[in-house]
Amino acid sequence: MTATEQILAVFGGVAVILVIATIVGRVLRYRRRAESPSPVIENLNARINAWWAMVALVGLAFLFGKTGAILLFALLSFAALREFITLTHTRRGDHWALFAAFFVVLPVQYALIADAWYGLYSVFIPVYAFLLLPIVSSLRGDPQHFLERVAEVQWGLMICVFCLSHVPALLTLDIPGYEGRNLLLIAFLVMVVQISDVLQYVWGKLLGRHKIAPTLSPSKTVEGFVGGVLSATALGAGLWWITPFNPWQASLLALAITVMGFLGGLVMSAIKRDRGVKDWGWMIEGHGGVLDRLDSVIFAAPIFFHLVRYWWTP
Repeated sequence: MTATEQILAVFGGVAVILVIATIVGRVLRYRRRAESPSPVIENLNARINAWWAMVALVGLAFLFGKTGAILLFALLSFAALREFITLTHTRRGDHWALFAAFFVVLPVQYALIADAWYGLYSVFIPVYAFLLLPIVSSLRGDPQHFLERVAEVQWGLMICVFCLSHVPALLTLDIPGYEGRNLLLIAFLVMVVQISDVLQYVWGKLLGRHKIAPTLSPSKTVEGFVGGVLSATALGAGLWWITPFNPWQASLLALAITVMGFLGGLVMSAIKRDRGVKDWGWMIEGHGGVLDRLDSVIFAAPIFFHLVRYWWTP
């Protein structure tokens, strides 16, 4: 199969799953029509509608190839960073640093990825931006909670820009025999991690008994984690044909990114609990904010990128 045929096959499969989910959601709502509305069913339908929109957005980006994917994730980084900064403690002395984060560091990071300059985009934020932002903030002469304020901006850049930018960075990898198919690596990463989240929720509802971190995320259970990760790992193995991996390699990579995605979700939940909020935002109906939908991808993307780069590139 050509790369285009594989992409169409992947999106066709996702569309079939969403059609089935939509029918199930509508049937459940129809059965409840004579009773009071069910919040669970309404939330399910809202999530399905949001998934249709998100899949359409990703599909539109894929139509424009590398440029579309980079632009999409740059916009997602901007929205995610905005959500993160909204929950931090900022002062007037941070305005220059925030301006630099949004309108200098973020676009430069994605421009470096567009240029495939690995030697710089891999260190630009954790080295140069980490040194630049405290300098910019210190020039404003406001020492109150300085360390906390600077660390929050730095952490926001690491999560929302640096880590997330490793998704389109997959397009820069030169994998022998896989030329022109790197968009499928993005599809593999996003599909496996996102479906793992969904399946962890489903298994948790069906069999969940033992909570993993009740103070951070009451809905996460040992049974949900194990069931979701194993199911998503099997899915990853089944998707080996769109990757440069064989089935067992695909399953090991799927296992690694689903575990990292789960741990990333716990970290982001801890930050939300610290700030006293349930969701990062309200941009995506039924899902919360951009960070609520991408928290697992954010932690999985750098690991996936570097594993593939180390083992599959010359």
